[in-house]
Amino acid sequence: MKRTPFIVVLILAFVAEIAVSLVLISKMENDGISRSGTDPVLANECVKSIEENFGNEAEYRNALEYALIDTDGELLYKNAEGVSVSLNEAVKNGDTILDITNGDTIAARLLIRNKSAEAFEGGKKLLTVVITVSSLAQILIILGYFLYLKKSVVDPFKKLNSFASRVAEGNLDVPLDIDRGHIFGSFTEAFDIMRSELKKSRAAEKKANDEKKEVIAKLSHDIKTPIASIKSSSEIGYELTGEERTKELFGQINIKVDQITALADNLFHSSINDITEIDVKPSRYDSAAVTEIIKNADYLSRSGEFDIPDCRVYIDRLRLQQAFDNVFMNSYKYANTEIEVSARLEGDYLTVRVADFGEGVREEELPLLKEKYRRGSNAAEKEGAGLGLYLTDYFLEKMNGRLVLERMEKGFSVLFYIRLA
Repeated sequence: MKRTPFIVVLILAFVAEIAVSLVLISKMENDGISRSGTDPVLANECVKSIEENFGNEAEYRNALEYALIDTDGELLYKNAEGVSVSLNEAVKNGDTILDITNGDTIAARLLIRNKSAEAFEGGKKLLTVVITVSSLAQILIILGYFLYLKKSVVDPFKKLNSFASRVAEGNLDVPLDIDRGHIFGSFTEAFDIMRSELKKSRAAEKKANDEKKEVIAKLSHDIKTPIASIKSSSEIGYELTGEERTKELFGQINIKVDQITALADNLFHSSINDITEIDVKPSRYDSAAVTEIIKNADYLSRSGEFDIPDCRVYIDRLRLQQAFDNVFMNSYKYANTEIEVSARLEGDYLTVRVADFGEGVREEELPLLKEKYRRGSNAAEKEGAGLGLYLTDYFLEKMNGRLVLERMEKGFSVLFYIRLA
């Protein structure tokens, strides 16, 4: 693992610190530093040279720093500054005090300077520097290891924790950054694969549910067209027949048709309410398909004759049929008048206008009619959920077209902008 180099370097720094300390201590001892601070061999040589040449200072051996005083304490000679020049000073400094004899009598005293304190102080300073530098090095190594742990363990773990929280909340769109340079590298990759698979699974589940609801919504909506035709025929039969029994049967048909219509509406509304996206797959068709679609939508034949220019259009035939069904059904329900259909080519579109001559809607209500569950004030006493124009607008947009609503002086018109192929 990557932590091994840090541990090895830390151990090496510690060993180096001990080794340098031992070398310094050994050097201090090799330099003759002891309790007295004086090399006994050199001290004996100095004593011998002074005794042999007493009074002849030029011949004194000066291997050590010292002072020479007589028995009365008077300074006779010194070879360096800072040496003790009295017995009291020598005792305080821990100097070596040796007698200089002349024959059988003591002629003077040799005060050899004790340099162990200075040497020890210098060694201590050097040792302090070595320990300080090595300690700082160890601290830096430990700090580096801490930063390494933070970058390779703590921060990735925090990212994983945050990622897990997002996944638990249902946010599957933000991927997890994958860095194979730390110990969680392969683990984070597995986490992100899990997120991706969960997202695919949810999308597939949602698509399947929407498709089921869409089928139910389509069937329930499409049922209303033949039901409306049955109701219209039964109402005509009710008015034309003179037999009471036949009228009663036609009345029963009307009642049952109304029940089926209500059930179909409930099924349609409950299904379409949860669908977030309806599948629209446009293809190229001749404009004759538009003519057929309009005639199928106008099952009461209120539009009379109309002409669609020859062209190629880009439509989903099923969805365009639903769109025209919605508009004609609204006209039957709210206007109940003749319907005028006209068409012309306009730029990149085939424009089809469907107009009736009822009361229409207020000008300020026009922008709202294409919204979900929005209805005009003239629909207050009519059945409906306000989804017809919303779905029509949705279908046309998915076919690269658009829907335009217009209020006329007498009536209401809907313009279908159908994209040319």
